Amino acid sequence: MTSNATDVDRPDATLPLTSPALSAWLAVALVFGTSAAVLVLEILASRLLAPYVGVSLETYTGIIGTILAGIAVGAWAGGVLADRVDPRRLLPVLLMLGGALAITTIPVVRVIGSGSSGGGGPMILILSAFGFLPSATVLSAVPPAVIKLQLRDLDETGSTVGQLSAWSTAGAIFGTFFTGFILVATAGVSTLIVSTGLLLMLGGVAMAVFAGSATASPAAQTTELMSVAGLAAMSLLGVLTIDSPCETQTSYYCLAVVEDADDASQQVLVLDDLRHSSVDTDDPTVLSFWYVRRLVDAIASAPAADDIVYLGGGALTIPRYVRAVAPGTAQTVFEIDGELIEVVENQMGLDRDVPEPIDIVVGDARLSLRNVADDSADIVIGDAFGSRSVPFHLATEEFMVEIDRVLRPGGVYAANIIDGGGQQFLAAEAATLARVFDHVVVMRGEGIAAGRRGNSVIVASDSYLDPAAFDQLRIDAADPGELVADFAAFIDGATILTDDFAPVDQLINAGSSQ
Repeated sequence: MTSNATDVDRPDATLPLTSPALSAWLAVALVFGTSAAVLVLEILASRLLAPYVGVSLETYTGIIGTILAGIAVGAWAGGVLADRVDPRRLLPVLLMLGGALAITTIPVVRVIGSGSSGGGGPMILILSAFGFLPSATVLSAVPPAVIKLQLRDLDETGSTVGQLSAWSTAGAIFGTFFTGFILVATAGVSTLIVSTGLLLMLGGVAMAVFAGSATASPAAQTTELMSVAGLAAMSLLGVLTIDSPCETQTSYYCLAVVEDADDASQQVLVLDDLRHSSVDTDDPTVLSFWYVRRLVDAIASAPAADDIVYLGGGALTIPRYVRAVAPGTAQTVFEIDGELIEVVENQMGLDRDVPEPIDIVVGDARLSLRNVADDSADIVIGDAFGSRSVPFHLATEEFMVEIDRVLRPGGVYAANIIDGGGQQFLAAEAATLARVFDHVVVMRGEGIAAGRRGNSVIVASDSYLDPAAFDQLRIDAADPGELVADFAAFIDGATILTDDFAPVDQLINAGSSQ
């Protein structure tokens, strides 16, 4: 008589569970939907945090790391809970609580963020942890609870776990693509987060009604769900009563137009957490910002200024100025955020066609510049470095070569540069430009010169530039700041930025004070 070793080692391959398994479609829907919701929240987190810490590589890193921590803790905790609590009773509570906590992210981030003094790693981690870690953790506890409920036979453990894990990952992929490509263009971030939370809560109620535990009393289940509903109600109240700093939420920025308290015609465009542009709707020749005056100095000093290309639009302060002082100048503006242009037209008095047209092209500046003919521009103005984020692909040597292609002989490139007090990005950008252009001038703003984050302006050309003349224009305007007198020493040892290596966020934050 022979014995079966498998039967000896494992006499009963059936797992003893008191609750029946979920239908296959419901199990898939739960792991797919909750994983998708976690990634929806992760994508939206950067926009919710932007008004307080800006958008940078640090912001994305902090959010991704926090969400991954929530997924890890949630998977562990969900498995432990599923071993101790009937998953059919646990799942409705997890869905309801995850949805309520998703809604809670909005008032939590607004309250903590309003007390912050700017960006930086610690504040990014604080806002991410308090805002999004709870919801990510609770929602990530759903898949292990579903898997526990579906496991019926140890011989099918691999296929059951593998199948549900695959659907969970598919949900995360769907949530990422659907949010990034579709959702953010359909509604505001707060609306999307609240809608996600409410859908999760509705799913929890449906789960309790139609597929809840038969062992739990109706009174107990009702008490549990009502408690979570109370949290959601308080969170919704917070959403309604705690103001957002955003007047408009676009796919790229949190926007606000602020009127000057002393002059109603002066309006300031705020992108995320920083003042970006200022215009005088009565007199477009009034230039309030230091860096704008330096860029205009570059235009005034250029041998010709008949055709100007702008990389970044903002409030279109300089195009309006040029239209007023030099009628007939052909001006083309590349701005990635079409919704921003709509705000500028509707709230900041821009008429792109009167008194003469300004050509505005909505699209990425680097991609758009490819369509500009060789030797067709006298001046290129780079002002796409806004908020705390620097589009690295607009700072590299390869892009500078593209700008040089577009400029006529003797043409001028002038750029507004955001940097921290360490000036490492400013030096890197100046060194990179010096690889392409024969002459480069750097004008440091007052903040940068004092070791703080702020603006500087770089001017570059293949033709001779007189640094002293630029500095004299600053002095004549009674503006603070300083000329980098020893350019060779300033760029000595600086990083050359290329498409393959452009750590601009790290350079900005090196030795920086806010």
